[in-house]
Amino acid sequence: MRIVLFQPEIPPNTGNIARLCAATGTPLALIEPLGFKIDDKHLKRAGLDYWPSVDLSVHPDWEAFLAATAVERVVLTSARGGAPLHAFAFQPGDTLVFGPETRGLPDFLHQLYPSRVRIPITDKVRSLNLSTAAGIVLYEALRQTDGLAGL
Repeated sequence: MRIVLFQPEIPPNTGNIARLCAATGTPLALIEPLGFKIDDKHLKRAGLDYWPSVDLSVHPDWEAFLAATAVERVVLTSARGGAPLHAFAFQPGDTLVFGPETRGLPDFLHQLYPSRVRIPITDKVRSLNLSTAAGIVLYEALRQTDGLAGL
């Protein structure tokens, strides 16, 4: 399992997701451009002292990420489309991709990868916070694939 943040914009969200990745032993990849500097104080504060425990990689674009990483299956996340999280069959080795907070994933990724999930929510909000969504999706994926057994 791996989490990819495609062009994340808000440092505390990325820091919180880094902490999630440290807690679960999940690699984290960031796809540039980032909406912050990697040494941003808000990013470091949100990740606390867990950054040394994060298997972190940063890539200039999607193509560079693919060239550097063995990817089995890409699972896109969306606030508006895709299979409900609880009805999707995750597989060990899935790459879970989350888009930028203000605009979501670009069309080219949706055209390349058919696997897409969403977290069911009411119509009273547009979406969940990125770090909240990442935690929900990752833990469901780990639960389904017995990835929690070693934690």
